[in-house]
Amino acid sequence: MEDDPRTSLCREVATSNGPMKPSHDLDHVRRVVALARHIARVEGADEVLVACAAYLHDMERGREDAGGEDHAVAGARMARDVLGGSDLFGDREVELVAGAIASHRYRSGPPPSTLEAQCLHDADKLDALGAVGVGRAYMMAGEHGQRLHNRVGGNETARHVGDIDHSRYSPVEEYTVKLRHLPDRMTTEEGRRIARRRAEFMASFFEELEAEVGGSR
Repeated sequence: MEDDPRTSLCREVATSNGPMKPSHDLDHVRRVVALARHIARVEGADEVLVACAAYLHDMERGREDAGGEDHAVAGARMARDVLGGSDLFGDREVELVAGAIASHRYRSGPPPSTLEAQCLHDADKLDALGAVGVGRAYMMAGEHGQRLHNRVGGNETARHVGDIDHSRYSPVEEYTVKLRHLPDRMTTEEGRRIARRRAEFMASFFEELEAEVGGSR
């Protein structure tokens, strides 16, 4: 599948992307590709198109972080431009990839409406769970100057990272507000299976953190 020219093109586009924050870098993209391909095989989706969408899903993230538009919206438009300009993709394939990118994010965007979009959606969310998810949560905390531990309210309705009061936020609140609910938001059976296992580990981590911060362990 990696030798498919469509996958190769999308991988090359992804690796040529500009600077990205560590929490959403090329390593994140590669993990999402691996997860999305696995889910696609189990669920019977088009693995090539799922991989293409996964490679391209965060291409516009850096621009959003710099004050640009929603990276899912901009990324879908970019995918249409890049893939539509290649003779490797038919119109239907271009729209499947672009639609998956447009619907992959948690806080905004339409729900995934195709099996391929569901595979990308779940894979991207799974990378926020488990041991990797704990690591990424603290990567993002460092990127935004957040504290190691702080449990406060007021961020529950934030739809974008830019809406969060980072001076009062921490991975503990990210877990409470968002991450612990991700298993319920999975759209495929395989995504739910993996999410449940990863969520168990994450719950035990934050339980231990609470105890250590409180001085009881």
